[in-house]
Amino acid sequence: MTQHLAAPAAPASGIDTDWWRGAVIYQVYPRSFADGNGDGMGDLDGIRARLPYLRDLGVDAVWLSPFYSSPQADAGYDVADYRAIDPMFGSLLDADALLRDAHDLGLRIIVDLVPNHSSDRHDWFRRALREGPGSPLRERYHFRAGKGENGELPPNDWESVFGGPAWTRVEDGEWYLHLFAPEQPDFNWDHPAVHDEFRSILRFWLDMGVDGFRVDVAHGLVKADGLPDIGVHDQLKLLGNDVMPFFDQDGVHEIYRSWRKVLTEYAGEKILVAEAWTPTVERAAAYVRPDEMHQAFNFQYLGTHWDAAELREVIDVSLAAMRPVGAPATWVLSNHDVTRHATRFANPAGLGTQLRTAGDRALGLRRARAATLLMLALPGSAYVYQGEELGLPDVTDLPDEVRQDPSFHRASGQDGFRDGCRVPIPWTTDGSSYGFGAGGSWLPQPAGWGELSVQAQTGDPDSTLELYRSALAVRRTQPGLGAGDSLEWLEAPDGVLAFRREGFVCTANTTGSAVTIPAPGRVLLASAGVEAADGKVELPADTTVWWAV
Repeated sequence: MTQHLAAPAAPASGIDTDWWRGAVIYQVYPRSFADGNGDGMGDLDGIRARLPYLRDLGVDAVWLSPFYSSPQADAGYDVADYRAIDPMFGSLLDADALLRDAHDLGLRIIVDLVPNHSSDRHDWFRRALREGPGSPLRERYHFRAGKGENGELPPNDWESVFGGPAWTRVEDGEWYLHLFAPEQPDFNWDHPAVHDEFRSILRFWLDMGVDGFRVDVAHGLVKADGLPDIGVHDQLKLLGNDVMPFFDQDGVHEIYRSWRKVLTEYAGEKILVAEAWTPTVERAAAYVRPDEMHQAFNFQYLGTHWDAAELREVIDVSLAAMRPVGAPATWVLSNHDVTRHATRFANPAGLGTQLRTAGDRALGLRRARAATLLMLALPGSAYVYQGEELGLPDVTDLPDEVRQDPSFHRASGQDGFRDGCRVPIPWTTDGSSYGFGAGGSWLPQPAGWGELSVQAQTGDPDSTLELYRSALAVRRTQPGLGAGDSLEWLEAPDGVLAFRREGFVCTANTTGSAVTIPAPGRVLLASAGVEAADGKVELPADTTVWWAV
């Protein structure tokens, strides 16, 4: 039986100037969280109605994926108007009500900001197309003449992350750059108007009352001078630790220093969080120097296999990289762009890479629960993706005709199967959409989804939901958990991780067999049942235990 504590009380309200150093931040993907108006699409009213659930879960803040006005070519990451709510999600009045309710419940709200590119329906881009070559508006994007005798070839050899060329030709013969879908033209951050516009956008939402921004593609804003070709040889090199000419350029840091100054104009410790895919953790640390961002996602940790040696190495590297810049390490296991970890870990080999099959469901869930307790015990801040607290797997058998991930429809792009982690989450055991809303769901939910619902798991001491509630309650009350930048590794058998923090020990068995170790103290929480006797404890396979010492 899972050992657990009662669900936590609501987080304390009030200003905590270092709240983000140990925060647990819950990602809401608005399309798939809760539908308030019954149209089959999640919205702000649906989120607002479920805020008490998040308060009772025990998280500190909520990160909202994009809800801006958008044609939805890439699920809202193609923004047409950064100061408007898309009608599918509600209105600015709905956003204001959500912010007020969240703050009343002691929850902070972080919103997504998409500064690398806009929608091709953005007013700037539409005017640039209308006005033609030489238009001042074209200077705010990357328009170029093509190569070849008649300009029929792209300006360089860059490839889109979603597959295919990173350039699209318009009717007048010029080409524009898009590192993602053609509907997402990249801004030219060498232009001062782009800088001015985004500082204004920051102030708009800070005036609304948001508590911070998760910055999409934070590593991509600045491109190498002259937009040089990569070349076949250099493209092969980029599989290593080299910096791409369109990603992780040093010029991005001046942008974030200017944004940090904007945030200091507001009370309440507003934060910036970088989605920065960098070749090393050390490169990611550059984004969180004291005058830049507050946090950066730890993608190296997210991609690590369920393996003690690999985990220990990335934990050590992460803490060591963040310590000199005074930033907290962050830890994350799932998000809207990757296969859920309950499915990633369902491979007997313990792979942490993307999988397109269900694998061994029971094995995946057992490892996911253990991985969660390990993550929440580490020093720093943690991110939880909606539905992982229910142990949701990826939905791996979606028909091709219902998929909406743009990379699925373009050859040789990123994985292309992100829809599997975006299926609307279940709230009740039955109903047309398992409580998501009265009008079905925009992606089909699998049969049996209700068995994993909030309703089904609430009060069940063995459920994954109650494990999360208990873990966040312990984390909130245990002084050795949360913020910090160090831990002490303890001696442990092969395949077992053991470390100490103040008054606390965590042991994680990543092997497929039970392992007996000396009991380091009193059990606080375990991802599976443990038996202790005569000063020893048998750790079941793929199990993490928290101890008070």
